[in-house]
Amino acid sequence: MLTLPISGKDEQYTVSPSKIIALGLNYDDHLQDSVFLKSKNYTPQRPSEPLLFPKTPNVLIGPGESIVIPAFIEEYGFEDPRVDYEAELAVIIGAACKNVSEEEALEYVFGYTCMNDVSQRNFQTGDKSGWFRGKSLDTFGPVGPQVTLAEDIPDPQEMSIVCRLNGQTVQESHTSYQIFPVKRVISFISRHFTLKPGDIISTGTPKGVGRLAHGDVVEVEIEKIGVLRNPVVEEKHRS
Repeated sequence: MLTLPISGKDEQYTVSPSKIIALGLNYDDHLQDSVFLKSKNYTPQRPSEPLLFPKTPNVLIGPGESIVIPAFIEEYGFEDPRVDYEAELAVIIGAACKNVSEEEALEYVFGYTCMNDVSQRNFQTGDKSGWFRGKSLDTFGPVGPQVTLAEDIPDPQEMSIVCRLNGQTVQESHTSYQIFPVKRVISFISRHFTLKPGDIISTGTPKGVGRLAHGDVVEVEIEKIGVLRNPVVEEKHRS
């Protein structure tokens, strides 16, 4: 069972979403950054509405736990196998909502945390069924280091977001640059799916995504939340 401390309280929050809904291409600068998509003859365009995809709960791990690159990927013989980090702000829903307005959307938020939307790019760009498999491998969704309550973040569009790989800054942006702000995203999703307490929305990543490899340490830092740090390991083949 994955738990995270709640900022300012002597309590733990149990991370147990019925669903994880993530956004693609929610920062303008990431559109030009998406070389992995361009390489597949797909030209990223500014979306007219939030671009949603699922991540399954098996991706979830906490601070300090290892992101595991599966051994079976080698069996595909990809010319350029690639697993990437993506620093993102995650929203944790606190109350069930359906067809909620943008004006009321933030009232349904329990809190916020950091998320690393780890992505296997070869599956993501190659699967005809879409992004599902490349986004939902085990351990591909670190969250933490804590949950900061919504009452302590009245405006989620006022936070800096940084990613460091082995101590070097590789992503540096601000949530104000999101194409679709959190309140609009919640409203949009709630039109399609009932959001339940504990559900997680990961709100997209800015430019600077890049490769992960065995021995790396990746950090996601978001203002008012803290630093989520995870090592990376390549799974060994069974003998």
